Amino acid sequence: MSTAINPTAYNYKVVRQFAIMTVVWGILGMGLGVFIASQLVWPELNLDLEWTTFGRLRPLHTNLVIFAFGGCALFGTSFYVVQRTCQTRLISDRLAAFTFWGWQAVILGAIITLPLGYTTTKEYAELEWPLAILLAIVWVAYGIVFFGTITRRKTKHIYVGNWFYGAFIVVTAMLHVVNHASLPVSFFKSYSAYAGATDAMIQWWYGHNAVGFFLTTGFLGMMYYFVPKQAERPIYSYRLSIVHFWALITLYIWAGPHHLHYTALPDWAQSLGMAMSIILLAPSWGGMINGMMTLSGAWHKLRTDPILRFLVVSLAFYGMSTFEGPMMAIKTVNALSHYTDWTIGHVHAGALGWVAMITIGSMYHMIPRLYGQTQMYSIRLINIHFWLATIGTVLYIASMWVNGITQGLMWRAINDDGTLTYSFVEALQASHPGFIVRAIGGAIFASGMLFMAYNVFRTIRASNPAQAEAASTIAVVGAH
Repeated sequence: MSTAINPTAYNYKVVRQFAIMTVVWGILGMGLGVFIASQLVWPELNLDLEWTTFGRLRPLHTNLVIFAFGGCALFGTSFYVVQRTCQTRLISDRLAAFTFWGWQAVILGAIITLPLGYTTTKEYAELEWPLAILLAIVWVAYGIVFFGTITRRKTKHIYVGNWFYGAFIVVTAMLHVVNHASLPVSFFKSYSAYAGATDAMIQWWYGHNAVGFFLTTGFLGMMYYFVPKQAERPIYSYRLSIVHFWALITLYIWAGPHHLHYTALPDWAQSLGMAMSIILLAPSWGGMINGMMTLSGAWHKLRTDPILRFLVVSLAFYGMSTFEGPMMAIKTVNALSHYTDWTIGHVHAGALGWVAMITIGSMYHMIPRLYGQTQMYSIRLINIHFWLATIGTVLYIASMWVNGITQGLMWRAINDDGTLTYSFVEALQASHPGFIVRAIGGAIFASGMLFMAYNVFRTIRASNPAQAEAASTIAVVGAH
């Protein structure tokens, strides 16, 4: 029976659309990342065109991987999880469809405007005011669909994964609106409503919480559903998951000032950001341990289940990057690490190791079920993808750690007479081998996405969507 005429079946159409675009944008965003990484190895790849310089393409890369790849994954999985855990259909098919097409329009806007140099210059918030307004409208529609579905739930309980998704939706809206407050002077140019150190503080309150809520809290919602489902075990401690939730959202919002150590920001604000970042280690590791311990009695499954391997290794990287972040927020460590490639390595430990891997594992679990299949077309291809992703991530972050510490030490080296020991160019030359390893690691990781695309394509070709919808109808009816 078609979902269009059967109100008891889940709306899998919009979930399928977001799942497919997650893979598509993943390939494009990561491919662009490899290209700009290669520009640092071979500067000729700038092509002597203003539109293809590193400075124009780098914000496009971050927007594609965070908002296109990560965003589509969050939309798709949250719509899937909220329906299944609430045992009810999305509250509005039309509004859900609008979130899909609206989000793709925002991304296409980024692809057009950023290479042309239309930018607010704010990290992760580069889109100029017309696109920022469209994004806000789409986000409000997203919130209405998500929370409206929860209000119509057939279950008394709201599953913890939905708490994480809900917090991510609410806080992202707040961050976006406050940070994008600006005065438009033309269709593609605006000036921030804030000035000086205040503007910097609000930007990094936004910027760090784009990491904290978009790239952490949302994906923890994913973790709390897909890890127990794939492991076929209940979450290790439901009580710990609730403590994890409240501690995380209470602390994360304060951590932004650690991006502004040794700047014009008041020292008390810097110290507050550092203190909150260090305390943040506790809830972060609480969540990581909860996910890991869910495998109690199921560790043997890692030998034969590459999807579970993706999910578990993502938790390992989550634990590692949430230890590294608080450590780098300490002022004395930050004095060495700030502005170096160590920061880039830290970001990608989270982006590739945590965000991408939890997304890929979740997609491999979800896509067959969306298309009436029991599993993906090829388990062997998932295995290949896992090793490409893992090796690529390790090469990437290790090269950036070495580069970052090298840069920090060379920049700080001083002769007896107080002059700098090394010029900036000498530090750049010392970084060149690391740039090569980073480009290779990124290329290995991105190549895994091509294996995923082929695997998804073959799975869909053999699909029976009607069967998936019929199964969801039975599940909902049986829940009454």
